[in-house]
Amino acid sequence: MNQILIDRFQLPKEAKDVFLKRVKINRDFIKTLPGFLGDEVYFCEKNKNISFVTVAKWKDSDSLENAKALVFSEYQKQNFHMTDFLEKNSIQLEREIYEKI
Repeated sequence: MNQILIDRFQLPKEAKDVFLKRVKINRDFIKTLPGFLGDEVYFCEKNKNISFVTVAKWKDSDSLENAKALVFSEYQKQNFHMTDFLEKNSIQLEREIYEKI
């Protein structure tokens, strides 16, 4: 059964450029992975804050688990630390995995 990974980000406008650069790197990478079926991105800017939602669709739970491992490995190669990046840029993240009914 397909797995849908939904990430919800809240960030200040000041972090927009650096955040979008990172999102592009991540999206370009996951599109090359086995089991990736597509993604969508949603953006809402209000006052001094940005809400950003990504929805990535994976073939099944094995594909998603494999992708997580490969993304983590890629982060290590890039010397990228997600937790530090989020904290440094005052970005909040909520992540959930859904199944389509």
